[in-house]
Amino acid sequence: MPPGNPGRLVRSLAALVLVSTAVLPAALELAGPPPFGVIGPGAAVDRAVPPHTAQRADLGSAAAAPTVDIRRTGDPANRITLVLLGDGYTADEQDLFRQQADRAWRSLMDIEPFRTYQGFFNIRRVEVVSPVSGIAETEGRGHNATPLGMHFWCEGTARLLCADEAATARYAGDGAGPQYLIALANSAEYGGAGGTGVTTLAGGSPDAGRIIQHEIGHTVGDLGDEYDSAPDDSDYPNLSTLNADDMRKKQAKWWRWLGAESPDGAGTVGAYRSANGLYRPTPDSVMRTLGSAYNLPSREAIIEELYRRVRPTDAPMPPPGEVSGRPRLDVRPLPLAGPRQLRVDWKVDGVPVEPQAADRGWLDTAQLNLAPGRTATVTATVRDTTDWVRDEAFRDRYMTRSVSWTVTG
Repeated sequence: MPPGNPGRLVRSLAALVLVSTAVLPAALELAGPPPFGVIGPGAAVDRAVPPHTAQRADLGSAAAAPTVDIRRTGDPANRITLVLLGDGYTADEQDLFRQQADRAWRSLMDIEPFRTYQGFFNIRRVEVVSPVSGIAETEGRGHNATPLGMHFWCEGTARLLCADEAATARYAGDGAGPQYLIALANSAEYGGAGGTGVTTLAGGSPDAGRIIQHEIGHTVGDLGDEYDSAPDDSDYPNLSTLNADDMRKKQAKWWRWLGAESPDGAGTVGAYRSANGLYRPTPDSVMRTLGSAYNLPSREAIIEELYRRVRPTDAPMPPPGEVSGRPRLDVRPLPLAGPRQLRVDWKVDGVPVEPQAADRGWLDTAQLNLAPGRTATVTATVRDTTDWVRDEAFRDRYMTRSVSWTVTG
């Protein structure tokens, strides 16, 4: 599971409240600033709210819950695994959970930058059978009857949907690499949460697909809510107390992006002041209105977090070091969705060479024509050249990898 401050949970609460009034029925609109636990675009409160970990009766063996790898793009040690778990789904409702889980992850992969970087994710489903159908939806009702203990009214906030993080982690199990846990509640109510060890959403809500797009922004990108009534917490990459001029002077926050045109039509990146006094990068985004897109500084923040957990290549074949004969050298860059792929540059003894492979991912050393007994150092450098990242120091450190072989003819 990704590391995180339990206080992030509070910040994510407002996420659900951020849904535009055109989408929300009037009864769901808030008259004032949302309470610190609301699941909307994510409340940006700096209070630490400990996850619900109350001791309760064991409702079944976590080891007995069927686990299904529904999408595998590569080695789990170098992928992020999204683990989808359900709560409040009985044995007869597992088909419903499967359908709602599929809708959730497909909705996530339908928004940039997740669409382009979907090859960085494996997806696993854990079919947790509940003895009862549904979860606690009303204030004051007990919430220990389901395996993951999911319930609304977490910390007194109606739309804040919490789960027992210890129980969820137990059912998810250990993975070979990093994992993000996503818990779906068998409920059609509007709610969710993000920013902690478990991202939650109501699986049966008509807005479930848009909710996960927003909440994952909290969890993966450490993004804050950009709507007017969010708490005035600027401790996020997409929120600031500085105006555009001060950002440039101090080279702070999203200063590299100022003046850039957002590719989603959300306007020019600047410093747009919300009613809570904080500046946001664009007039609108998915962290402000459900169904929108991530603005450019938020895309960059998400991509950077992905690369903090995933290397740009899988293990090269053969392993770097000394090789003999005429082997094929495969650097194995991670695939991207779409025409742009990670750039691969090859050098032999420091001199650039062009591989025969159209995808540039491998080099046939037979083309080097090495004399018997002669050695050469072959180096492959893989680099993500996306213009969605402007921090070149980060690109050099995390988004670039070089490997070398010493080839003997």
